Amino acid sequence: MAPPHRRSALKYLVKKLSRRVDACEETVPHDVKEGQFAVVANKGKEKPTRFVLELSVLKHPPFLRLLQLAEDEFGFQHDGALNLPCQPEELHRILQDRLCSLV
Repeated sequence: MAPPHRRSALKYLVKKLSRRVDACEETVPHDVKEGQFAVVANKGKEKPTRFVLELSVLKHPPFLRLLQLAEDEFGFQHDGALNLPCQPEELHRILQDRLCSLV
C-alpha cells in the first residue's frame, strides 16, 4: 500500500480528473469516455504520444510510480492531458505488464 502522502496525491489527481470531466464535458475529446483519462508520454527526443487509459490503471504500482515522477517533474497544476516523464515504449510496456497480470 502506498504511503499516506502518495495516497492523498492520488486522491487529489482522481478528484481533479473527475471534476474536469464534469465541469468541461463539452471540451473533453470524443475518444475519452467515462472512466478514462488521457496522458502524454513525453521524455527524450521522441515525439510525445497520447494515451487514453482506464481509471483502473491507477491501482497498478508501476503506473503509480510514473505518477509520482510526473508530480515531481511537472506537478499536477496544469490543463490538458497529464504529462508522464517516460518514453511511449516504457508506458506501453507498463500497460502490457498490467494486462498480463490481470489474466
